[in-house]
Amino acid sequence: MLNDTITHAERELYLTLLELAQQYPSAYEWLTRLPTWLGDIKDKANYAHAPAYQASVARLPSLTVNHVDLNSDTLAIEASLNQSQHKQTTALLKQLMPWRKGPFQIGDDESGIKINTEWHSDWKWQRVAPHLSRLDGRRVLDVGGGSGYHGWRMAGAGADTVIIIDPSCLFYHQFMAIRHFIGSADAHETGRYRTHYIPVPLEALPEYSQLFDTVFSMGVLYHRQSPFEHLQQLKGQLVKGGELVLETLVIEGDANTVLVPHDRYAQMNNVYFLPSVAALTGWLEKAGFSDVRCVDVAVTSIEEQRKTEWMTYHSLADFLDPSDATKTIEGYPAPMRATLIAKK
Repeated sequence: MLNDTITHAERELYLTLLELAQQYPSAYEWLTRLPTWLGDIKDKANYAHAPAYQASVARLPSLTVNHVDLNSDTLAIEASLNQSQHKQTTALLKQLMPWRKGPFQIGDDESGIKINTEWHSDWKWQRVAPHLSRLDGRRVLDVGGGSGYHGWRMAGAGADTVIIIDPSCLFYHQFMAIRHFIGSADAHETGRYRTHYIPVPLEALPEYSQLFDTVFSMGVLYHRQSPFEHLQQLKGQLVKGGELVLETLVIEGDANTVLVPHDRYAQMNNVYFLPSVAALTGWLEKAGFSDVRCVDVAVTSIEEQRKTEWMTYHSLADFLDPSDATKTIEGYPAPMRATLIAKK
């Protein structure tokens, strides 16, 4: 028997936006665009694998879930799986590989299914979370949220509503697979889900919606050909006084230091600008943000980003100079990430 996880989650998203629009009219434009957004991600003409991904989610078995912990580093869904369910669930989740952001666990500690993702996204959350304004009761936008791991953690931290956006068809269906097992564990007392996913890039959203108290952009800025346009788009989604959490690749240097890779950076061909922390601070101030502060700088290690059973392609170790791990294979400084927090 097929489940209706995706349909139900999309209905919850619609009802959440409808409720929001009654208080904030700018959300009506989101409602107007929503059918196109949700239709495009399932269109085989746009994404050849979309029907297969949908089928994988729809065939996930119903489990008796005993507890969901959105605050654990490994997002834990405690459930009872018999041998058949374990085998079926594992096979279907592996059809949604590669899993890049996590980790997740379905079942118990000993015999459960551990989705050991490429990234230890929990390590990033541990670096960022202590510096955030309390998320309790806030509306949150997570830009470029991948499979949704950080979005679930935001809900676990008390956010009233979390909307994750990312244009990836695969990530959308990975989120829906996890949603299938989480069910209503993140719901309000009214039963309405708190965590939602819209499969679009930031630039597809209505400009100047001003709907969110906190906006996260983690691991996105360096992929943008126009970083200032990205910052303005983020600003347009924030309420006045709202908080931006920006995490991106940086390099050492002063306020005038910016690396523009000639071709690839760590084998990525879509990396455009790597500023110093001082330069990035200046960018945010020039974009109209205030109270800009850098709360964390961390060099990415091959323990944090690596090949696993759930992501079997090349990973960070393959992108570094084999004779000097402080450099990428192209000779640039190895990946270092900074998190800055600013106010609108």
